[in-house]
Amino acid sequence: MSRPENHDSNPACHDSLLDVVTNIVGILIILVVVAGLRAQNAPVQAALLGHVPASPALAELQQDQAVEQSLRQDVYRIAEQIRNIEQESLQRFLERDGLATAVSGWEHRIASRRDQLDAQARADFDLQRALAEAQLQLDQLRSERVQAESSRPKPILVESYPTPLSKTVDSDEAQFQLRAGRLAYIPLDRLLERFKADVRRQMYKLLELPELTDTVGPEGGFRLRYTMERRDVSVDTQLRTGQGAYVQLRQYTLIPTSSELGEPIQTALAEGSELRQRLAGLRPGKTTITVWVYTDSFAAFRQLRKDLYERGFAVAGRPLPEGVPIGGSPAGTKSAAE
Repeated sequence: MSRPENHDSNPACHDSLLDVVTNIVGILIILVVVAGLRAQNAPVQAALLGHVPASPALAELQQDQAVEQSLRQDVYRIAEQIRNIEQESLQRFLERDGLATAVSGWEHRIASRRDQLDAQARADFDLQRALAEAQLQLDQLRSERVQAESSRPKPILVESYPTPLSKTVDSDEAQFQLRAGRLAYIPLDRLLERFKADVRRQMYKLLELPELTDTVGPEGGFRLRYTMERRDVSVDTQLRTGQGAYVQLRQYTLIPTSSELGEPIQTALAEGSELRQRLAGLRPGKTTITVWVYTDSFAAFRQLRKDLYERGFAVAGRPLPEGVPIGGSPAGTKSAAE
């Protein structure tokens, strides 16, 4: 008798094979679709990556995008800071509520214990409590006082000088030059005497020349350059006054022989200096100290003026810009001392 055929094994194997083939075909179809999409989008991506020349509008757009990204980051950062502050504020609020609750509880316990005391003990309790509060306030005031004394600003020293209104100098006068922080005595009286003698010696030249310019010195490190001029008068004036032509000084100028005349201001203010020797022969209150001050020595002049005031001398400051020599003329002004 023949064995019955098994019809169940072949259909199962066939179905499994079909499933495998179907899956492979599906995967191939998906790969083909993906490859097609990538090939389709490749030109667009290449253009976006810079194969097309960038226009100014595109560059400006990219710059605006960078600024926008930076601002966005700032907004995120500030928002994060706000959240942190809000969380810290909430935490401090909770801590304050906790402390307030604790204080209220202790006050309630103190009040309860106080109610349990008799009249005398209650009075003693109130007194001790008031004393403790007063001691606490005293300690706080002491701490504030120490803090205030430690942070006290330095006092501002306001210097005042006598006679704030200046007056013209008609008395004895000693003159100095203050330049580059160096103080030099000007022997003006001796220079003027030499100038007068030199003019008398050369007066005859003005009979033929309208003016005469010459120099005398040096004296004490200075020369004096002067200009004399002949002033002719009209015949009517000569007949009316009986005077003919006359000679007068147009101007004089002091010329230093060196740029380092005198002594530094700190040396001049020390004992034994040339300034101290000059002042020793002068009369405080009767002699005015005139100082020709250049713009680079104003600070030194303030020190000198203070020292001279303390010694009783009136001081006249004559400021000069750099490059302008010391000089005088009949049309000039006298010194004004304070």
